[in-house]
Amino acid sequence: MKSVEDYIKCIPDFPEPGVLFRDVTSVIEDPEGFKLAIDEMDKLIGDTDFDMIVGAEARGFIFGAPLAYKRGKGLALVRKKGKLPRETVSVDYDLEYGSATVEIHKDTIKPGQKVILVDDLLATGGTIGASAKLVESLGGVIVKAIFLIELEGLNGRAKLADYDVNSVVSYSGK
Repeated sequence: MKSVEDYIKCIPDFPEPGVLFRDVTSVIEDPEGFKLAIDEMDKLIGDTDFDMIVGAEARGFIFGAPLAYKRGKGLALVRKKGKLPRETVSVDYDLEYGSATVEIHKDTIKPGQKVILVDDLLATGGTIGASAKLVESLGGVIVKAIFLIELEGLNGRAKLADYDVNSVVSYSGK
């Protein structure tokens, strides 16, 4: 039986020399790979009590939507600044080379709601850390953060030390 890791293609020297890019599109392009990825991420949720899934743009939507559907929960979107139509709250965060701003609808998370954060990749932890700040600014409680892939060498887990963080596949490098 294949594992999720069998569907992940590794692309050397992308987007720059020396980087080994872990490509999740090869997982979602394959029906068996995509199903396996969702099933494995669902196992990470286990019996966690929660009210809402929050997916980080854009691949967090891809993995968050089927998980929300499977669990009968809603899916809230964290998007880049200026992409959401209703009133939002925003947070700025640092990237490896610069900064970014993400937003969430102000009325999407209610105080006390238990939230699971979902994204495809945990690298430096910047995007999901910013997503957690947005949820908490609205009174939500992060009960878990799940990822398909974790790049342990970039220490993203350290930025999320206050949360229950799980990934399907972990790579020791960057």
